[in-house]
Amino acid sequence: MILDEELVIISKVKKHLKDNYSSIAEVMISGGVDNMEKYKYLMGQAHAYKKIDQEISNLLQPKEPKKDDNQRPENVVDFGRKD
Repeated sequence: MILDEELVIISKVKKHLKDNYSSIAEVMISGGVDNMEKYKYLMGQAHAYKKIDQEISNLLQPKEPKKDDNQRPENVVDFGRKD
């Protein structure tokens, strides 16, 4: 179970990632990119921030049950075995 302190830290990290992503978007939209190297660098940074944010979200709310769980996913239909 996640503690309140951990949720605060996670929330701050996610906000920091979002702020950095927004800063990159502002630079790119405002014409702050004057060469291809800078463009590629900023795009790489933006992709990394989004990927990290998504991974944190996935860890907090996994969409699939763990393999050792005996529960069947809700979206799976059991047709039984054909013997």
